[in-house]
Amino acid sequence: MFQLPRIATAPFCPSEVQGSVQVPPGASWWRRLLVFCGPGLLVSVGYMDPGNWATDIAAGSRHGYALLWVVGLASLAAMLLQVLASKLGIVARQDLARVCRAHYAPWANRFLWLMAELAIVATDVAEVLGAALALHLLFGIALPLGILITAFDTVLVLGLKGHGFRQVEAIVLGLVGTIGACFAVQLILVGPDWGAVLDGFVPRLQQMQEPDKLYLAIGILGATVMPHNLYLHSSIVQTRRVARDEASVRSALRMTRLDTLASLALALVVNAAILILAAAAFHASGHAEVTEIQDAYHLLDPIVGSSAAAILFGVALLASGQSSTFTGTIAGQVIMEGFLDLKIPCWLRRVITRGLALIPAMLGVLWLGEGGVGRLLVASQVVLSLQLPFALWPLIRFTGNAEIMGSFANRLPTRLVAWGLFGVISAANLWLLWDLLG
Repeated sequence: MFQLPRIATAPFCPSEVQGSVQVPPGASWWRRLLVFCGPGLLVSVGYMDPGNWATDIAAGSRHGYALLWVVGLASLAAMLLQVLASKLGIVARQDLARVCRAHYAPWANRFLWLMAELAIVATDVAEVLGAALALHLLFGIALPLGILITAFDTVLVLGLKGHGFRQVEAIVLGLVGTIGACFAVQLILVGPDWGAVLDGFVPRLQQMQEPDKLYLAIGILGATVMPHNLYLHSSIVQTRRVARDEASVRSALRMTRLDTLASLALALVVNAAILILAAAAFHASGHAEVTEIQDAYHLLDPIVGSSAAAILFGVALLASGQSSTFTGTIAGQVIMEGFLDLKIPCWLRRVITRGLALIPAMLGVLWLGEGGVGRLLVASQVVLSLQLPFALWPLIRFTGNAEIMGSFANRLPTRLVAWGLFGVISAANLWLLWDLLG
């Protein structure tokens, strides 16, 4: 007879929302699917943040559509890993951080917590820079002032206090929809070569023999697969109330898998759209040197011949920078509670995270000036890439452990693919470190 492991449920930020979203009795398949939609969308915003913009714009302007296949494969890898994270949360009813605390020594947990915190701060640095840059481009606000303005997004978190988790998901859906709509219009204005776009999705491993393409490919990988999203996803899926019999768990896993795949497919479309826009607008017109977001903004008008393109670009950038505000707060709370069993209010967690991100963002802009934003964004993605193996190792191990997952433990093909991804990502990081230190 099927039995799930007896593991205590974990609190969530805010703690009262765990299991708060229910499937109505006798609901149709479509109604059940709608109930389970949402967590994947919250995770997907991390895959279209300003850090992704920097790598995609550089890849598109320098090499046209040639690296689209890297965006595609990186997104497929992200889909597999996020599915594993959501499965851990649904089956074990614990997030990845709590499972680590239950199975690893205290020193190991403190180390993993530190790596996860670095990833969250690096992500928030990218959000601060992206939002500040959008304010600068759209309204002429100086970058240092724009960075200070981003500190007040804590008010948004405070304003949502006490509201249901569905309201947060609805706000994020609106921001993601804004990003997608802006890029759809921009692509219509630019008019890319769609035949070349389709050809760009065909993998060509021989391109990796070129150092610049290899470096950008690693940057795309680091910007696409984010470590804190694995902790986040394993927690927020627990907002859905799931009965503990085998049939109900299997149904929940199917619905959650569809939510994850559809949401990350949307993120793939957005990332591909950024690269396609850069390739069609800049590479095709001989502006291969465009690697900074602000350069892309200023060049869109004269190249496309419409002021709407640059305005839409800036609006999408602002939405991109703000959409991760909510998820970054929740991820930080999940990680802190999971690894340290330390509970603090969500607004205080937001203040801590944003405060830690403001310091390197402000110092970097004051030191490097406006032209250094692109370098700071890429640096934040390098930090994320370096942290990723420390989240992958426990995730793959725990989801393959029958004592934790019961009959839902990863099967051999899944384990082989997952460990293969771990090897590729770790090797890419080692190459990146060698290149940076060499």
